[in-house]
Amino acid sequence: MTRAEMRKAAQKGGRRGAETAAGGAAAGRGGAPGKKRFIDYPRFGKQGVRRWLPSWRQWLSAVLLVAAVCVGAVFYVYQSTKIPPLNALVNDQNNIYYWADGTEMVRKGETNRQIVELGDISPNLQNAVIAAENETFRTDSGIDPKGMLRAVVNMAKGGETQGASTITQQYVKNAYLTQEQTLSRKVKEFFITLKVNQEYEKPDILKGYLNTSWFGRGATGAQAAAQAYYGVNAKDLDLCQSAMLAGLLKGASYYDPTIKANQARAEERWKWILDRMVETKNTTAEERAKCAAFPAPIKQVPSANMNGQISYMVETANKYVMVKDPTIDQRAIDKGGFKIYTTFQKDKVEALKKAVDEVKAETLNVQKRPNNDNFVQFGASSIVPGDGAIVAIYGGEGVENGNFGNNADAQGVQVGSTFKPFVLATAMQTGVLTATDDKGKPKRINADSRYLSDDLSEIRKPDGSLVLGDDGKPYRQKNEEKGKRGYVSLRMAMQYSYNVPFVQLNQDVGGQAVMQTAEALGIRKESIEKESKTATFPLGVSAVSPIRMADAYATFAASGKQAEPYSVAKVLVDGKERPGFGKHETKQAVEAVVADNITDVLVNVAQNGTGKKTNTLGRPVAGKTGTTDENKSAWWVGYTPQLATSVAMWREDPNVHERLSLNGTGGKDSVHGGDVPADVFTRYMKAALANEKKLNFPTPQPVGSQVDSSGAPSTASAVPTPTATESVTAPPVDPNAGQPTQPPVTQGPACVPGVDCPGTVPTQPGPTKTNPNPGGGTTGGGGTTGGGATGGGGTTGGGTTGGGATGGGGTTGGTTGGGTTPSPSCLLGPIGCSTPTQPATPTPDPGGGAGGATGGPTSKPPKPSTSPSPGSGNGNTVVP
Repeated sequence: MTRAEMRKAAQKGGRRGAETAAGGAAAGRGGAPGKKRFIDYPRFGKQGVRRWLPSWRQWLSAVLLVAAVCVGAVFYVYQSTKIPPLNALVNDQNNIYYWADGTEMVRKGETNRQIVELGDISPNLQNAVIAAENETFRTDSGIDPKGMLRAVVNMAKGGETQGASTITQQYVKNAYLTQEQTLSRKVKEFFITLKVNQEYEKPDILKGYLNTSWFGRGATGAQAAAQAYYGVNAKDLDLCQSAMLAGLLKGASYYDPTIKANQARAEERWKWILDRMVETKNTTAEERAKCAAFPAPIKQVPSANMNGQISYMVETANKYVMVKDPTIDQRAIDKGGFKIYTTFQKDKVEALKKAVDEVKAETLNVQKRPNNDNFVQFGASSIVPGDGAIVAIYGGEGVENGNFGNNADAQGVQVGSTFKPFVLATAMQTGVLTATDDKGKPKRINADSRYLSDDLSEIRKPDGSLVLGDDGKPYRQKNEEKGKRGYVSLRMAMQYSYNVPFVQLNQDVGGQAVMQTAEALGIRKESIEKESKTATFPLGVSAVSPIRMADAYATFAASGKQAEPYSVAKVLVDGKERPGFGKHETKQAVEAVVADNITDVLVNVAQNGTGKKTNTLGRPVAGKTGTTDENKSAWWVGYTPQLATSVAMWREDPNVHERLSLNGTGGKDSVHGGDVPADVFTRYMKAALANEKKLNFPTPQPVGSQVDSSGAPSTASAVPTPTATESVTAPPVDPNAGQPTQPPVTQGPACVPGVDCPGTVPTQPGPTKTNPNPGGGTTGGGGTTGGGATGGGGTTGGGTTGGGATGGGGTTGGTTGGGTTPSPSCLLGPIGCSTPTQPATPTPDPGGGAGGATGGPTSKPPKPSTSPSPGSGNGNTVVP
């Protein structure tokens, strides 16, 4: 090179270029040549960024190399993909369910799947499926690239998952893969679909798809579906039936018309598929016109091994599994291969069923009372406090008798007065808005706080203003029984299930606070939220399942520790244990002192109040009765330290799903929670706890203070009652005895004191079994009449606090039996004055009874927004 050429090369390539040029010149002059690299990167002879940027040749080489690797990988995966024969794919697998002790309960899933040839499947069904799922099936390549790309992008972005759209892809997913929506499964699906579409003819693919698709009712495949829904073979399905079955492929649990909530959407999809068949020329308009009426399926025929309580336990376990593990759906369970270890104890399940059967046999006589003793339903659940294990349920008479719904998980039965303990627990936990403590917070109260219990009393908001009914007039709350018992302690109000005190207490603490407490105790928010703003909310107008009621009361039994109820302890899938099952950690729902005080109040209900029938259990028991509007349901929810059990009773015509009144059932004017449900509870608990030690409830420590509601007489202060849990065992009681005797009632006109009654003072209640000196005691003024209303009133009927302001002797008058001649003066204002006591034979108010929420003759209560049950109120007629 000349000097000029070397200088020009140096300018282009820099120093290295100059050296190269020089080297080249030297080589040209006989020196050694430069070493050439196989991959020129970083690029020789370049400076700066250009040195690191690949050339177009390098880019092209890289792309070709990656493409070659991908093609090779695709070829390898494609070649290594094995497609097993159809029969091997759909071999039946059982689901095996076990009792809590590990012994086998039942095997399910081995009978409802049959493989048939395509010629044995009606062309109507074949065409309906193609029109609904993949109209180009007979001509496409088996892949929908746009649909797959859309699904992959959506999953990568974390959006809603989407399924494959072609029949071939759906067949691959059904037969070879799981139902999960993941990127890896989509990739597998792509390769297997290519292989299947390459190796199989379209009729073979359609045959495989129709034999492996899930149609609901436990049916996998067209033959099983035809039998399950119409009782015919798949080859005999007509056009109308075929269109209905094809609609199930989009989601059987969503389009099965036998489920009441699905009927409208199932019929709409059925019509759409028929129209699509005409559009895609899979049928003619003339044939389509023959399908004028929707082809209703036959009644479901249960498996023989699923009779009795087995089906309800299996259903409960399946629902729990699907909730706890979202990757498991009903289709996966129907496909089989699960080992599910439940919490159900065989001896307790049998004892609960036996208790229900015995009580029904002794109480009901359909032949004698065909209009009253038919359609009677029971639902029950038993849960271990502090653990949450559901050890027994009663779901109904069995699917073999047409009772397909699980009564233990019934969602439409109002709970009545069993809801009242939640209101009292809220007042003890968060306090009332009508009084403040020394820190300015709502004042926490105790069970000795006194509230007005008079029938047809007005209800006031915390600011003192009146609660108005729908008609704009003051809302008046009813008790089951008429009359005026004056101000009573909340302990007594719970004992006799008076409605008025708890409706007022709910206003004082706030419905929102009560809802939060109930939710913390174990009640689902969605089952009570709509009613929480109504005046009758504390009377149990909400519908809660027996399982959830048992769990909430179990929280009281466990000193406020709430354990989420569970029915499955372990799940194995193909021999591998799935995580997340078994006992969960407990949480402190309410303070232990609050829960123990509620237990003490409910022990008093069982011993001395509306639940006296449970005394025959012979061990400490706490609980509450519940009766609803028009006597449409009756409850007893109770517990011992070891076990909490709820029992619900109602009447419902299964053909129209209409709730009927229990009035007249068993030959009784009305059925209350303290009657039949308490009887079932007692019989079951005797057997369930036969080998358990008798344990006492914790002795409650003091909580809150006595905070009387507005208007309570200041001259009469309630005396703290002894705790009911101090006794080791319940006192003996005659099992044939009637309901507890209530305090005497002053009967008068149906009016509200101080509002539309003449100037009278309400009669104070008489003695209660929890008062240490009832009715004036040994030195008092003659019990009910000596120191009670005749003797001058006094909240406790004379007794220790007898006499009252008008008794002519104040406190002394009650204690010494004085004050037998009333003073002409009386209290005015919201208390009013009362007429002399009229002796009356009290009628019990078991469970809140029929009566409560009716606002009286001139007003209506606020109506619940919606109620899942036709009835509403806790024995309280909600005036429309």
